[in-house]
Amino acid sequence: MREQISESLKEALKARDTRRTATLRLINSAIKDKDIAIRQENRGPATNEEILVILQKMVKQREESFAIYAQAGRTDLATIEKEEIDILNEFLPKGLTDEEVDAAIAAAIKMVGAEGPKDMGKVIGQLKIDYPGRIDFGKASGKVKAALSNG
Repeated sequence: MREQISESLKEALKARDTRRTATLRLINSAIKDKDIAIRQENRGPATNEEILVILQKMVKQREESFAIYAQAGRTDLATIEKEEIDILNEFLPKGLTDEEVDAAIAAAIKMVGAEGPKDMGKVIGQLKIDYPGRIDFGKASGKVKAALSNG
């Protein structure tokens, strides 16, 4: 994933695409910050899963900013946030549709043998293993809770 981001940065520099260059530099900076934090734990550089989490966090921050700017009528700033979201999303795996999330939850419940709300952590844990970066766990946790309460 690092190589893909670095290659995209080189291409953006050659193309003189300032928005893309700035966004990719922000990504690299966030990854380096994570590498430094990890080094203090005596581990190697950030894994692809950790980079995925960084990218998801960056997207979420920009989505919140986009909503605020759009609500305030600042279309110029909202446009910038939207462009950055699009660039970040290029490096994230495609998210699951609602139907796919429902099917994944049902499969995870069956796999871990969950029987009620007390097993919610097991189900979420299984989903994180099977679908890293492809499910919005804020939304999915409500669906898991509902599925376990009804089951």
